[in-house]
Amino acid sequence: MEFLCHHRDRPGSLSLRDELLQRHWSYMDRYAKEMIARGPTFADDGDTPTGSVHILDLPDPAAARAFAFDEPNYQAGVYRDVLLRRWRNMLGRTMWDFPGGRDGGNRYLVLGLGAGRTDDLAVPSDRDELIAYGPLLSDNGATWLGTAALLRAPDPDTARAILTPDRYAHIEVHNWQFGGRPS
Repeated sequence: MEFLCHHRDRPGSLSLRDELLQRHWSYMDRYAKEMIARGPTFADDGDTPTGSVHILDLPDPAAARAFAFDEPNYQAGVYRDVLLRRWRNMLGRTMWDFPGGRDGGNRYLVLGLGAGRTDDLAVPSDRDELIAYGPLLSDNGATWLGTAALLRAPDPDTARAILTPDRYAHIEVHNWQFGGRPS
């Protein structure tokens, strides 16, 4: 089962986040084989961290909750909240298989929170710019709750346009970058 986990930073927690960076990476190393995508989100300035995204293949919802809530930054109070949803990998690849590579261009996390009617289940035709794409689902996988995408785009408005605007109660766009230990 695939899950998307978006930890959102608590305001004023940057120094604590920095202090826990090695513990965070060590924790994530334990899940290296399960990772589909990972990386931090940033404020509009492109420098200030605002959260952390992880898409993983885990055995069940209980394992996903353990992953999300045992994370060192969560335990220490870096994060104000967590979005944790089942997810379906519509591209069938990891971020490391993205043909555009780790660098170059602007990268975004786009979260469309559902408004009832299921939409955007088909992969968009311009999949060359997609890093990850799929529906957000209930724990049992039966109910569509929205859509999530990681993509390369020239600007936030172009990134937002990956989703059909009137089908969502809310669409969030976050600056995002490939995560993991620096090489």
